[in-house]
Amino acid sequence: MKNSEKRIPEEIAPEVLELASRYYADYTQSYSASELVVAGKEADIPAKFIQQAIRDVELKHKQQLEAQKRLAHLRRTLLIIGVGLVAALTIWTSMTYNSVQRRTIRVEAAWAQVENQLQRRADLIPNLVTVTQNYAKHEKELVLLLVRSHQAYLQAATPDQKVSAIVQINQAIDRFRSYAVVNPQLQSSQLFINLQYELTGTENRIAVERRRYNQAVQIYNQEIHSFPNSLVANTFGFNQKAFFQPTNTKIHQILRE
Repeated sequence: MKNSEKRIPEEIAPEVLELASRYYADYTQSYSASELVVAGKEADIPAKFIQQAIRDVELKHKQQLEAQKRLAHLRRTLLIIGVGLVAALTIWTSMTYNSVQRRTIRVEAAWAQVENQLQRRADLIPNLVTVTQNYAKHEKELVLLLVRSHQAYLQAATPDQKVSAIVQINQAIDRFRSYAVVNPQLQSSQLFINLQYELTGTENRIAVERRRYNQAVQIYNQEIHSFPNSLVANTFGFNQKAFFQPTNTKIHQILRE
């Protein structure tokens, strides 16, 4: 079948006619070199200048087209680089966030071990009360101090309450030890001797867990303060954590963060 007899589907016929009209308009609005030479003669312009002008204009348009291509290529390159940088930044941010988050979890786990030992120490208070009642019945003030400190720790729900309770327990145990020093009968009690071992062992375990906690805090603080990790830490609200010292009365700073 000849091209002139080829059937064109109805759905593309309007588009074909529109494009053909555009081609025809471009053709009718253009000039051949010979037509330009003829027009130049009418304006007393020699043919060689017409030919030179044609070459110059064609070269100019060619250069403009090449410049447009280079600009388009540059834009694509910059777009690819920009997308790559955003992707790399996103991956780095995610990795840094996960790393700091793992450090946070380790700090919290280390503090939980410290709390376990503090709880063990608090749990010895009832035994101290029993010993005091058996060997120092007249020391009602000491008994009351021990009972209140234990109740305060059991009822502590907020960080501030925990701080207050730990301070009270320390004061109660120190008061008990001071009393035991001047009470030979109490010192000779097997129950008191066992309690002394328990208290000493618990305090040693607290010291070990405190050291591990402080090591975890040190690593965490170093990570969030090092650049560029500090950018991620500041953005997501990772704050510096306080070390836990034996005489630290600001333990709430540790528990809150």
